[in-house]
Amino acid sequence: MIRARIITGALFGGVLISVILLLSTPLAAVVLGALWILGAWEWAGLASLHAGWRILYAAACAACMVALYLLGDSRVLDALLIVALASLLLALVAVLTYPRKLGMATVGAAGFIALVPSWLLLVWLHSTEPPLGRALAMTVLAIVWAADVGAYTFGRTFGRIKLAPAVSPGKTWEGVTGGVVSAAAAAWVAAIFIGLPAGPLLALGVSTALASVVGDLAVSVFKRNVGLKDTGTLLPGHGGVMDRIDSLIAAIPVFVFGLMLARIVV
Repeated sequence: MIRARIITGALFGGVLISVILLLSTPLAAVVLGALWILGAWEWAGLASLHAGWRILYAAACAACMVALYLLGDSRVLDALLIVALASLLLALVAVLTYPRKLGMATVGAAGFIALVPSWLLLVWLHSTEPPLGRALAMTVLAIVWAADVGAYTFGRTFGRIKLAPAVSPGKTWEGVTGGVVSAAAAAWVAAIFIGLPAGPLLALGVSTALASVVGDLAVSVFKRNVGLKDTGTLLPGHGGVMDRIDSLIAAIPVFVFGLMLARIVV
């Protein structure tokens, strides 16, 4: 299992890195969009949709993504950013109030709110001020991955105090601390390579890592809500696509918002 997890993670990460760094924004949007639509298919399962309804859900999500991308309106992007940030707070409430049962309509709506804005914001970030946009898009991936690896390593080595035992028994506060430290280190390295002030990016690394934890826990709540261990089986050793991008979809809006506050992107 560990070997499969490492191999799958390396291949998955390699593909994403290649997409972000090597492809033009339209092509990157298509590849990332396909990944997000697979996530929508799995999210439909979290909403207890079956067969044709899952296809319809994923198709509707894809249609929204394409329509908003073609619209290209900055006001729409700002509105989606606000919605995404607000939904992150609601996700935190869902984690804190578990095991309160969630209705399937609520879960289904949450999928649109999580997937559509995060994809559009990542694509927009990729397109800003070349080559800065690609570097920043790669940075948010690096922060989330560093947070995941740091949390896993520190949690396995030092973990004692459970973070949210009812939601995710394996997560500990020591793991979260290690993840945040690792994410801050990744942000600091990125600042050096990109040539940006280290202070704002360090702060952004910490806040983005914390957001990624909320995203991970929120999807765990949705899985437990319908009695699932994983969102799918597409990725050996990891589960489904959503099991790999749950942290990322929560982290992207926070990262973009932080960049705007720091006037790194406008």
